[in-house]
Amino acid sequence: MATGEQEQIETERKYDVDAGFVLPNLAGSGGAVSMSPPDTQQLAATYYDTDDLRLIGSHITLRRRTGGDDAGWHIKLPAGGESRRELHYPLGPPGQPVPREIADRVARWTGGAPLRPVARLETRRIVRRLLGGVGEVLAEVADDQVTGSRPDPADPERWRQHDTWREVEVELKSGTRELLDAAEAGLAAAGARLSRSASKLARVLGTG
Repeated sequence: MATGEQEQIETERKYDVDAGFVLPNLAGSGGAVSMSPPDTQQLAATYYDTDDLRLIGSHITLRRRTGGDDAGWHIKLPAGGESRRELHYPLGPPGQPVPREIADRVARWTGGAPLRPVARLETRRIVRRLLGGVGEVLAEVADDQVTGSRPDPADPERWRQHDTWREVEVELKSGTRELLDAAEAGLAAAGARLSRSASKLARVLGTG
């Protein structure tokens, strides 16, 4: 394992919602007995890939994100079904290229090609936690207002806004997939729809 590397398995579902969507109280879903008050976070993430997008073509994402509970460098790898294997690394100073140990981690997919910024996401996130009977966190429900940008073709050092949207994510913590299904039913009843994009990055880049 590389210096400072941490690993976890992430299982989540994403939903498209309209601007006027009202998040329902999901307490009672899949064993959750309560829903925490909102926790507002400001996130900013820069995504890196090769010029021909070899990482996203292999369903891999590489980003540097500030804000929230897990600021740092993240590599997300497929782990089967709705799950992804996520590697975390320290944030390090801003304005630096992709650290060598991180670039080495994805070299089998990039072929050693240079990595450059391909997208930037700025997110106002309102997190509510679904809690069990003794206060354990079963899942997190994130209500995200997202602004996605791409590098300006005329000046790659500048960003050009490409899209803005709102979405909801439900990520398992100590809960079960039955909780995901129950939360989905509650969200669908309130007007949420399974996301048409595989990820925020895919939406910004138009890759699916």
